[in-house]
Amino acid sequence: MNKILSICLGALTVLGSIQMISAQQKTYCNPINIDYGYTPIPNFATQGKHRATADPVIVNFKEKYFLFSTNQWGYWWSDDMYDWKFIPRKFLRERNKVYDELCAPAAFVMKDELYLIGSTHGPAFSLWKSKDPTKDNWEIAVDSLKVGAWDPAFLYEEETDDLYLYWGSSNLYPLLGTEINTKTMQSEGYVKPLMQLAPEDHGWERFGEHNDNTFLQPFMEGARVTKHNDKYYLQYGAPGTEFSGYADGVYVSDNPLEGYAYQKHNPFSYKPGGFARGAGHGATYQDNFGNWWHVSTIILNNKNSFERRLGIWPAGFDQDDVMYCNTAYGDYPTYLPKNDADHIEGLFTGWMLLNYNKPVTVSSTLGGYKPNNAVDENMRSYWSAETADKGEYFQTDLGEISTINAIQINYADQDAEFLEKSEGVYHQYKIYGSNDGKKWSVLVDKSNNKTDVPHDYIEFEKPAKARYLKLENIKMPTGKFALSGFRVFGKGSGAKPEPVEQFVVLRAQQEKFGERRNSWLKWKRNDLADGYVIYFGKDEDKLYGSIMIYGTNEYYFSGMDRTDTYYFQIEAFNNNGISERTPIVKSE
Repeated sequence: MNKILSICLGALTVLGSIQMISAQQKTYCNPINIDYGYTPIPNFATQGKHRATADPVIVNFKEKYFLFSTNQWGYWWSDDMYDWKFIPRKFLRERNKVYDELCAPAAFVMKDELYLIGSTHGPAFSLWKSKDPTKDNWEIAVDSLKVGAWDPAFLYEEETDDLYLYWGSSNLYPLLGTEINTKTMQSEGYVKPLMQLAPEDHGWERFGEHNDNTFLQPFMEGARVTKHNDKYYLQYGAPGTEFSGYADGVYVSDNPLEGYAYQKHNPFSYKPGGFARGAGHGATYQDNFGNWWHVSTIILNNKNSFERRLGIWPAGFDQDDVMYCNTAYGDYPTYLPKNDADHIEGLFTGWMLLNYNKPVTVSSTLGGYKPNNAVDENMRSYWSAETADKGEYFQTDLGEISTINAIQINYADQDAEFLEKSEGVYHQYKIYGSNDGKKWSVLVDKSNNKTDVPHDYIEFEKPAKARYLKLENIKMPTGKFALSGFRVFGKGSGAKPEPVEQFVVLRAQQEKFGERRNSWLKWKRNDLADGYVIYFGKDEDKLYGSIMIYGTNEYYFSGMDRTDTYYFQIEAFNNNGISERTPIVKSE
């Protein structure tokens, strides 16, 4: 059993008032905690075998959620986006001798069946369908999709029985679309180009970690179309899957196959900072309450450019039909679907990170994989013990006795042995708490756990109180005991930061004097702050973009559209809370 929020599934020791979260209280923390498979591609593992997936799609079918992503040799389903169950399944047939099993899949609902297909450059991949995909119960809908579609996506309109296919993955060619005959399930051959990148105008579409690499043209991929209020929202990922600025943009039209125009507020799904970075190549769907969500790729890019994870973000359409995605504090504890959700305001719980760059103690250290890497809020760096032996431990000092609401354990792959999907593997551990570093009590006991929890997330029904926390290894599924993040959430006992002072945005006022796709944001350092969140947008009441920054008082923002006016605000945060935002700063 796999969980987006993993509660203790093994034996759980409960001391005093410390108890695990009940099934009715639901939060999660990105990256989502599912049993990611290992890359099946040998030449992608030359720097070390590792978990990897990307290009997700979630479909709500019969009030259940079905999650498909690249190269997992199966898929997940859930009743509530909380408890995810893995169904092993290979969809490639014997004639398909490739590593990319269900690469960048497309899934859609038509009438009373769920349809699924992976990327294909030719008529070799079958289109599958199922009336009950909670089981391995699939049949072939059409033997071969004759129009080769890489990064495919479908839109079915039930009221007219029209079906459309969208696809494209290139740094040269546009995204394409065609209509599919619902009787033959084939295109009639009429294909239309829909849109192409314009990095000369859209700064965020430029290639590179900081949108500054001129070696390659940016890549565009991951077409998805969502219909809302009789408008079609064509979503696409850019500029490259290995970059923190990997994002989704959107074009809008009144017609499914033509007339798409760039939405003023772009990118709509963007998360270049924080622990879990990147929010590109995703899919938008509705929960059982009618709220919109966006599932997307989180970049890791440690052992390989295609080492990635998945994230789920609140999303939606505002009163002006602007499509947005709320990623602010999106890798902190977040509430799952509820009937009265406000996705513009966000679903962040308010539980702060308690141990950013705080002192740590470990049982051993392998080479240069230093202990502080597990508390530096950078998923690309990690600490590794010398072994995976029982008793290896990682200890973090919160600096003061704090209120602890949740813990996220992010394991790293060091000397992993697996290629491909490996079932029957699991983690086992214990977490201890202490007020003085001498007398310890067990807070979490997963010594009998039998599930694979690479990004385990534990929430307490009644908050714990402790200054020190110690994670003690019992069993790793493979490789060394290694952590990219041991993250503790709750509230400290001190003061939150005061509002940021002297916030300025430096941008050339005339294009001939500078590069208007870039700006330099500066502010007075706040001694109480662990970090800052910058909000930006093109209207004062639509600051939907956000950037999380740790440990510095400046940011070089290279994701702006060249001709447009922008508005900015900033707030400071620490382990005790969040400051008020500054007044809005206008940048013309």
